Amino acid sequence: MKILVLNGANMNLLGKREPEVYGKETLEDLENAVREEARRLGVDVEFFQSNHEGEIVDAIHDAMNEGTDAIIINPGAFTHYSYAIRDAIKGTGINAVEVHMSNIHAREEFRTKSVIAPVCIGQISGFGFKSYLAALYILAGI
Repeated sequence: MKILVLNGANMNLLGKREPEVYGKETLEDLENAVREEARRLGVDVEFFQSNHEGEIVDAIHDAMNEGTDAIIINPGAFTHYSYAIRDAIKGTGINAVEVHMSNIHAREEFRTKSVIAPVCIGQISGFGFKSYLAALYILAGI
């Protein structure tokens, strides 16, 4: 099984941006944790991060063309308004799980709405890096 882990806007600032919300570990730390668990599960993972909506859409399209089986996506702020990312996920037909490190439902009102979640098989939020690992376990079991 091949899973693409997509991280959106500002995820490159993990470890620096609001450590009281997102922790002190970096995006590289996150990727290493997911990579290690994926190896244990016998799953191939690739990682992509961008602060640019179109690049994320292109990565989703590329995933379809490359035979990717599933996507773990943390769209960052794109969660709340990116119909382009939503349509890319829906259009490719790739199973996706939306993840968030913080509990988006316990934060500001604007963060509670996701336009991405309805085209995903599920959403996991509030467990830090473990949100990604939970998504990995779920997708590896499909």
